[in-house]
Amino acid sequence: MKNLDFVVIGDITTDAFIKLSGDDADVRCSEDNSKEQICLNFGDKIEYDSVTEIPSVGNSPNASVSAHRLGLNSALVTNLGNDLGGEKMIEALEKEGVNKDFVKVHTGKDSNYHYVLWYEEERTILVKHHEYDYELPDIGKPKWLYLSSLGENSLSFHSEIAKYVKDNPEINLAFQPGTFQMRLGYEKLKDIYAVSAIFFSNLQEAQRILKTKESDIKKLLESMQELGPKIVVITNGPKGAYAYDGTDMWQMPMYPDPAPPVDRTGAGDSFSSTVASALALGKTLPEALRLGPVNSMSVVQHVGAQEGLLTMEKLQEFLAEAPANYKPTKIN
Repeated sequence: MKNLDFVVIGDITTDAFIKLSGDDADVRCSEDNSKEQICLNFGDKIEYDSVTEIPSVGNSPNASVSAHRLGLNSALVTNLGNDLGGEKMIEALEKEGVNKDFVKVHTGKDSNYHYVLWYEEERTILVKHHEYDYELPDIGKPKWLYLSSLGENSLSFHSEIAKYVKDNPEINLAFQPGTFQMRLGYEKLKDIYAVSAIFFSNLQEAQRILKTKESDIKKLLESMQELGPKIVVITNGPKGAYAYDGTDMWQMPMYPDPAPPVDRTGAGDSFSSTVASALALGKTLPEALRLGPVNSMSVVQHVGAQEGLLTMEKLQEFLAEAPANYKPTKIN
């Protein structure tokens, strides 16, 4: 435990990708022609093309795998059931080289299992977080903690994590809130925001947390930092990512896709975990921002959130081939 660089906390699941046929899905688009809704008729028998099961995924497991592939000694704090799904998850973590000492198996409990309705490159995920008794194991004092998606019964667990970071200020906390954490709201998680070294979300998630319709990215960055995080990073789809460290604001474009995306699942996880991992490896914020979109580009070329995660060597190869304008730019 003394040698752990990156400890990730959050729920784990198996994703079942149900690939829908084009003829039976009615897709509705927004004004900019991006896919916004998928509609299925009640009473219809909907044909699907295939089902692909991918164990040991979720925001936090994805981050632990990402960090390990980038060269960090990573571990995962999570809960699962003593069922076949749980066994497959543990096997997948072992295969990826993620430390599983903090994986707690609950007798008589089911493991999480999510259904992904996959249409072209987009998806809608049907989620269910089984309730577990959350508790923080003896994780030692890693350089970084990475906190993401937990169930709704985890409020006291968040307080425990916040206290641990506050009592050990040498630990840096990266916070990428999941669905239920955003639903809990800022007030209930204000202690987590207060001790976060870096915060990640997309623009819509930032608006939800701040309870605002404000779309000015600079104002969102400033407002989010006022909640406590030292660095705030907000992504905005094709417009790229924006970061604010309290002094400078940066805009980072997307890395060009070599081909149309296959599946966007895990794009945000790969970006956030890569930036945090790069900081843990001693990179500056602008250097970390250059690395994040490369991993996102790679991930969306594959089914699922982990297959496309790259090593640092591969990331550097893509950077060497990047367009001249692929760099963070300070914004006023």
